[in-house]
Amino acid sequence: MSARLDQQFAFLLEAEKLKTVYRATSVHDLSRQENSGEHSWSLALYALVMADHATPEVDPIRAIKMLLLHDLVEIDVGDVPIHSQGGAAHGAPEIIAAEHAAAERIFGLLPRDLRDEFHAIWHEFEAAETPTAIYAKSLDRVQPVLLNKLGGGGSWDDYDVTFAQVEERVGNKVARGLPHVWDWVKARIHPWFEARGRG
Repeated sequence: MSARLDQQFAFLLEAEKLKTVYRATSVHDLSRQENSGEHSWSLALYALVMADHATPEVDPIRAIKMLLLHDLVEIDVGDVPIHSQGGAAHGAPEIIAAEHAAAERIFGLLPRDLRDEFHAIWHEFEAAETPTAIYAKSLDRVQPVLLNKLGGGGSWDDYDVTFAQVEERVGNKVARGLPHVWDWVKARIHPWFEARGRG
């Protein structure tokens, strides 16, 4: 039992480092950047609150697990903003490889049963093929959009983002799992882009 506790706490203490990984998105009042630990917590809450908009095949509790685990790899890799350009961009092969290596290392701190379970949940989220993973991925994409809107543009200004880019990089993924949610969000963000000639 002591050895198991050693492994469980080794993982939990390593996970604390996620609070020091800062994202491109600011918190709602623009006072600072959001950290990845806060992002994961927000998404777990989104999964709980928005469950009535999911298809019947979605397991909201499994989605919460996915969203609590999905960004732990950023402890090693850092946040790679979806609108970043140049260098190692979001979704680049070298970033994907680094995230897989990070998952092996971080989940490898756990006892074998938890390691295997958490690794499988992380892979399911990354693949985004099951209804639950599609739902979780939709929420992961929509939360930063709402923070940018709340903060008056945020990283959209930092990266000179157009509405067409938001549709392509974010909207398609949100609409895949939560089409009516994307319609709701789109109606609220499009005027911001239109007002800046980026609509």
